[in-house]
Amino acid sequence: MEVTTDKIKELREKSGAGVMACRSALLEAEGDIERALECLRQKGLVQAKKKAERVAKQGLIESYIHPGGKIGVMIEVNCETDFVARTGEFKELAHNLAMQVAALAPQYISKEEMPEEADAEPQMACLLLQPYIKEPEKTIQDIITETIAKLGENIKVSRFARFELGV
Repeated sequence: MEVTTDKIKELREKSGAGVMACRSALLEAEGDIERALECLRQKGLVQAKKKAERVAKQGLIESYIHPGGKIGVMIEVNCETDFVARTGEFKELAHNLAMQVAALAPQYISKEEMPEEADAEPQMACLLLQPYIKEPEKTIQDIITETIAKLGENIKVSRFARFELGV
């Protein structure tokens, strides 16, 4: 089967994956864009699991002040290199994570941090398990995994602080 450059370009715009990855996914999916996107997602998940063990000591601290000035968040998001930390995709991820913390007020990063005696529901108390405010069908962990697949580096949330006036 022949894969056109227009289809490769369309898949690249939707996925952010490289040209050869898009071409091979389209070949595997017999030219179907949606199936090719699913192939890329699956490959991205596999790659993200491999990268999860790598050390992420670079990154940035993002702050977000909600309009009205009554809620503020600081969050540390780490990656492997300062080069990736300076990319627009990484900065956007950090900003979106800060907005997520402001909106849903998680208490912990992951379920592993949650004490056994805590009586909060893990899906709402843990940042990584929360539904993403911009795409509720995905979790925050899904969004981070997708970004890992795009950028090719391990990414993790190290810590965050949420401030609310009068609380």
